[in-house]
Amino acid sequence: MKKRNRAGLFFLLPGVVWVLCFTLFPLLYSLGLSFTDKRIGRRPRPVQFIGFENYADIFSDNRVSEVLEMTVFIVLGSVLLTVVLGILVAWLFNHDIPGLRVFRAILTLPIFAAPIALGQLGMILFNEQSGPVNQMLRAIGAGTVYWITDPWSARFAVLIVDVWQWTPFVFIIVLAAMQSIPDELYEAARLDTSSAWTLFRKVTFPLILPAIGTVTMLRLVETFKILDIPYTLTGGGPGVSTQTYSYYIYLTGLRHFDMGYASALAYLLVVVAIIVSSIFFWRVRERYEVQ
Repeated sequence: MKKRNRAGLFFLLPGVVWVLCFTLFPLLYSLGLSFTDKRIGRRPRPVQFIGFENYADIFSDNRVSEVLEMTVFIVLGSVLLTVVLGILVAWLFNHDIPGLRVFRAILTLPIFAAPIALGQLGMILFNEQSGPVNQMLRAIGAGTVYWITDPWSARFAVLIVDVWQWTPFVFIIVLAAMQSIPDELYEAARLDTSSAWTLFRKVTFPLILPAIGTVTMLRLVETFKILDIPYTLTGGGPGVSTQTYSYYIYLTGLRHFDMGYASALAYLLVVVAIIVSSIFFWRVRERYEVQ
């Protein structure tokens, strides 16, 4: 029995080492940095402990309010659109459609693409002069949209690419939930109504609601960290209009080399993500305990 326990511990050891080295240590180290004035550069200087000064500076930093505007826009827009579109596509694919497997494989391709690559592809698609998006808009008489040089158009370009990448993720989760619903429930419901909308509202939606809640929470936390697409598609411009909160952390730490302040910014994001996740799980647990 002891030999079996030792063997189990031996197989667990790589996972434990991985978590300690690449998760726990960076978290604790960055937490320590957030209380210092640590900077990196050619002329290193002694690191001083400054307490909560970095955290206090966040609330007086005008750039934080600017990047939060873009972050809130992309979070709300992306979560809403990906969830709604994912549910709609899942509902369509939950029916018998010729070539369903082929369409499903094509639809899920954006998930497996690197966000950097999608940002580069977005640069081609949204090119203001020769991009296919503007060519189609001009063909229907809508004129030229300045996707890269106009602040709000650039924000929508980032939003469109992010929604394009992550809608298939919602689609896969919701479709799996829909296909787990027994056919007997639909057969019983059809005795009272033949309306597809009523069946969806009264049968399908309540049963897939836990899956929708889970995928919404995952998308909410994930979208707070968006960096790759605005970095490659717009470079954070024009001006700072498409710089997200994570983008600002990147610039602060790896461009301006202010590691202490960047760590404080990052930890504030961690706290927000923990609060959002905790509220979600508390509400879900409360809902099912009542039931």
